[in-house]
Amino acid sequence: MNLKCGIVGLPNVGKSTLFNALTNSNKAQAANFPFCTIDPNVGVVPVPDERLKNLANISKSKKIINTTISFVDIAGLVKGASKGEGLGNKFLSHIREVDAIIHMIRCFDSSDIQNVNPTVDPIRDLEIIETEMMLADLDSIQKRLEKNNKKNIDEEQLKILEIALDCINNDKDISILNNDFDKKQLNQSGLLSLKPKIFVCNVDEQSVQNGNDYTKMFINKFGKENTLVVSADIENQINALDINEKKNYMKMIGIAETGLDLLIQKAYNILELDTYFTSGPEETRAWTIPRNCTAPKAAGEIHTDFEKGFIRAETISYKDFVANDGWINSKTNGKMRLEGKEYIVKDGDVLNFRFNTWPYFFHAEIN
Repeated sequence: MNLKCGIVGLPNVGKSTLFNALTNSNKAQAANFPFCTIDPNVGVVPVPDERLKNLANISKSKKIINTTISFVDIAGLVKGASKGEGLGNKFLSHIREVDAIIHMIRCFDSSDIQNVNPTVDPIRDLEIIETEMMLADLDSIQKRLEKNNKKNIDEEQLKILEIALDCINNDKDISILNNDFDKKQLNQSGLLSLKPKIFVCNVDEQSVQNGNDYTKMFINKFGKENTLVVSADIENQINALDINEKKNYMKMIGIAETGLDLLIQKAYNILELDTYFTSGPEETRAWTIPRNCTAPKAAGEIHTDFEKGFIRAETISYKDFVANDGWINSKTNGKMRLEGKEYIVKDGDVLNFRFNTWPYFFHAEIN
């Protein structure tokens, strides 16, 4: 599945700098003036996973294929964007296309980098963005609930829109919808306010290890669970180094993981995603699936024919696959299981699907 995260925030908070660091590119123009990003930049990044290399070594695979994540650098929003201020509704529409929102928050002082507001206030800045998305949702809901449009909305979507409208009009927490509707139904609503969110506090180099007063204020209000403290400038510096230099530099400044690794972990967590593997002589490959995914649905990530003709899944946990040095010994030692249509695939499972009457090893047959 194609996972897409959109980076949003006020102008000049470091979105394009972070995007360039995450994607190891210079696609996004990073400049000291508002709206230097006009059209959204998209970068596709392989998801780092050390398990792939271990599996490939055991299977003697010719190639390794990571699953990927797309980052979208969306132009800076300002107060009044829902009414067309700044670059307005065009960019609110870009947010609707992503699976999760990365809120980039300015948590640093600098006289060299323009601020669209007179002071640095991460809580105020986030509230501006959230308010604009909520107002855009309000406008969208009202248009869709007009008499002429109601007949085109199914019953479940109508309920979602009506509850959302009540929440927005009466200052209620719109996330209560998560209690009564499944994720697929909520995604179909297209409401920006319901998008899963990650908060990235962009700090100066001196604050990357322990944060600062701005990050403490932000975390006190919004919590640690979906908040990261990152220096976009440092991430760019790290990307310019080779592997050994990178490790030494990260150790020197006191960070254990890159911003890319941390963001991907957060994204997989809030979107409730898992990874399974296929591994053999031709290739070892990672596949992203929703958590609690059945074996036929997991097979469908490779090809719809695999899902339609699913019979069973030869299944070995990653730990057992490594401990038993691959498929043959795992089967001999009783660590391979044949799982049926109701099996819930677990993160790290190494799978080989049987469909119709033929056993197919993905790594050998799928390119």
